[in-house]
Amino acid sequence: MTGAVSLTDVAGYLPGEPVGREFFTRYPQSPDPSRDSTMFTAPRWRHHVAADETNVDLVERAVWPLIDRHGADAIRGVDVLLVHTQLPDLPIVGAGTEIARRLGLRPEWLVDVANAGCASFVHMLRLARQLLTTTRARSALVCNAQTAAGQLFTQSEVRRLGQAAIPGDGCGVAYLTVGGPSPILDVTTRHLGEYAGEMRLVADDGRRYWQTRQSQLRIGFTEPAVAAVLERGNRLVPEAVGELCHRLGVPSSEIDVLITNQPNRTFLHNWRQALGVPAARHPDTFERCGNLFGAAMPVTLDHVVRTGRVHDGDLVVFGGFAHAGDFAGAAAVRWHGSR
Repeated sequence: MTGAVSLTDVAGYLPGEPVGREFFTRYPQSPDPSRDSTMFTAPRWRHHVAADETNVDLVERAVWPLIDRHGADAIRGVDVLLVHTQLPDLPIVGAGTEIARRLGLRPEWLVDVANAGCASFVHMLRLARQLLTTTRARSALVCNAQTAAGQLFTQSEVRRLGQAAIPGDGCGVAYLTVGGPSPILDVTTRHLGEYAGEMRLVADDGRRYWQTRQSQLRIGFTEPAVAAVLERGNRLVPEAVGELCHRLGVPSSEIDVLITNQPNRTFLHNWRQALGVPAARHPDTFERCGNLFGAAMPVTLDHVVRTGRVHDGDLVVFGGFAHAGDFAGAAAVRWHGSR
């Protein structure tokens, strides 16, 4: 497939030492009605950024293996830089320009992607593919950095909530090239505005996030909201992956490697059941990394490549949804990478 856009390589980085669930359970729990929900069943481990560690730090460390394998000139010469960060260290400007400065990049296209959350990797694959097929650009760097676990969810009051033990921090990056070895076969995305705005940051004093406060910010989950997210997530990911497979003319049961975002064990089980993909072909990093939000897909792909669980010629399919269901997408790659 000469001229096709390839997901040529991927790398990941996890900060610090693994943090066990005891970090959360050794403190008195709050009367949180969502604590018993299957959506918040805690993984055994996750990683947290250090107090002085930024999104840009994580991206820089994740990119080092790409530089080792492809050379500094190739990575510094990328034409497209796409970045999704959660939480942004400086919301006013995003992280993209600082990443470019730190890595010595001078991209023609630089976009900080604010939407698509846990499925932003798929969203950025589509954006990069479009730019690489319609402009003079020949290569792209796609970056997903997740730092919310060690920043938002370790606060003294928030860590007592059921939601706090699920997230983990980490970063995944991908190197895309025109004419590379692992072509992106197709990408499908859905922007679902009817579910927008249902995931909110809240504080007990009602003040906005930029205002001085005594209470701590948290995600505003309620029992009805959790039930709605579970229903939508169970439906949206199999729909997106199923649509993609239909366009490719391949039954979903014939996916060689299914890589999804990693919200919880319930979603992971239900998605592979709905798609007819056995657990052995649906690798996940949830138990060792928790919910890495947007970084989960590239980190998981990096893990399965390093451990030999993806083989030459495999059909690798990515699928996921974001927030309370305002985005869903899937992408397919014919893998011919090697390490």
